[in-house]
Amino acid sequence: MELNEAQLIERELTVRSLRLSNEVKETRRSAIRWLALSIGVINPGESRLGSLSVLDALVFFQFVRKADPDVDEMLSYISSNWEPINEKTLRYHLLRMKKMGIVENTGGRFLFRPPRSGDRFDAYAWSISLFDSFYKDVALKIGELVNDIKSKNATV
Repeated sequence: MELNEAQLIERELTVRSLRLSNEVKETRRSAIRWLALSIGVINPGESRLGSLSVLDALVFFQFVRKADPDVDEMLSYISSNWEPINEKTLRYHLLRMKKMGIVENTGGRFLFRPPRSGDRFDAYAWSISLFDSFYKDVALKIGELVNDIKSKNATV
């Protein structure tokens, strides 16, 4: 019997370790692009600005304003700082980030998934916990499977 691997995927996460050069830190846009590449919001060579502008708006509201924006606030921020986007495009990128496990929404307001411990407006606490629980879950499943394989080999 052959498995359909696509149906087994519960969640997929991309994390890239990128060099944090002075050029990256030079402008807000280059920093946002670096962040988007690092956490898998975009892929290398991708030129879509929509996802970058949405990510930038989330960073601004969460870590500068310490607030959870609604759609209108995000649209206003993006129009002022990037190219205007329509609401449907904004919601598409928010949904993608939500499926990735990066963003949550409650009561029409959007926020980065809060850390399990620490201040949710602390960039370090957020970034450390962003992938921590995901990787622990994957590691536990891998360990369980390797032990299962090991026990099958013991009976051979």
